[in-house]
Amino acid sequence: MKLAVLIPEYPGQTHIFFWRELGAMRELGALPEVVSTRRPNAALVSHSWAREAMASTTYLAPPSAGDLLAMGREAARRGPRGLASVAGSVARATGVDSKGRLRLLGLAAMGAKLASLARERGWEHVHAHSCADAAHVAMFAHLLSGLPYSITLHGPLQDYGPNQPEKWRHAKFAIVITRKLLGEVETQLRGSLPGRVEIAPMGVDVQKFVRRGPYAAWDGRGPLRLFSCGRLNPCKGHGDAIAAVGLLRARGIDARLEIAGEDEQGGAGFHRALAADVAATGYAESVTLLGAVSEERVRAGLEQAHVFVLASLAEPLGVAIMEAMALAAPVVATGAGGVPELVRDGVDGVLVPPETPSALADAIERIARDGALAERLARSARDRVVAGFDSTRSARMLIEHARSV
Repeated sequence: MKLAVLIPEYPGQTHIFFWRELGAMRELGALPEVVSTRRPNAALVSHSWAREAMASTTYLAPPSAGDLLAMGREAARRGPRGLASVAGSVARATGVDSKGRLRLLGLAAMGAKLASLARERGWEHVHAHSCADAAHVAMFAHLLSGLPYSITLHGPLQDYGPNQPEKWRHAKFAIVITRKLLGEVETQLRGSLPGRVEIAPMGVDVQKFVRRGPYAAWDGRGPLRLFSCGRLNPCKGHGDAIAAVGLLRARGIDARLEIAGEDEQGGAGFHRALAADVAATGYAESVTLLGAVSEERVRAGLEQAHVFVLASLAEPLGVAIMEAMALAAPVVATGAGGVPELVRDGVDGVLVPPETPSALADAIERIARDGALAERLARSARDRVVAGFDSTRSARMLIEHARSV
């Protein structure tokens, strides 16, 4: 079937999961085309496949003169009924003021462009991989043209802006990535949910994500290599991971931490604050901020690491954690959010409370000083991902539900 996948600012630094899922969809016989709201910040485009992805992506903004004409034709195609549906939806919008309603009209114009593209290219369905503005665009395309759409929730509802009931109630189906998020939407959006809301976690290609050599635990000689991966934002807890490095070094362990990821401003935001903290604490030789790097560099860091660390304040699930587990690296992560649905504490990794650098340091040291434990966690982590977090799972569910629609 022909369908479109709508991804905001694609391809961004955290979009490796989408690239994998699109590949899995093609292998399963679907013909997905990618649409995005706008191009990403050039400083955040680091993946080896990014140029190919951008070349095959249609961007809704900024609109051209031809786009404006097509949008006008699409808005007029259904006549007063389609425009009335849009006006009614804007009037019903919750959590927005008058300025916000004007903004919704702008998103409705993007929805008209999406509907026009669907008619031109024969798309039978559009899936919005976001519950923020992308979901609004898909919703308005549906109201104007009848184009069916679905959505995926990747994190807490509060992170995706206002007007959630309206975006969900028009969708044909929805996917959430954890049981925790399913409980959240069932509580907060009761009466506005589509008939089907399914759980499908993000995943990795377990056939390709295999270590090139066996995992080797730290033997007490040389640096203890730690690796972390996540955008540079206070919510990722990188400051706590850096503090844990300081505690380990004070205990006589030569801990060295690499952090892969960049801030939303392409290095001009939180990166600077974090770099200043590293310099001020004297950890410049122990902590390296890699910035936005390719998946090959992330993979190399994971394969060289003795322990993977992610100190997020609340991680919805964690593709970075999955990648570390798939490559059989022992994981130390915070147990907030949906992480316990991925990492079973003491079985597939070690979970600690968020914002507790001392607990983080204790867990890292425990794994570092116990090679048998490190190797057991590494093996179990790989088995866990293979059993339940293959990227084909979400692709198959999306295709099956879209076909049924």
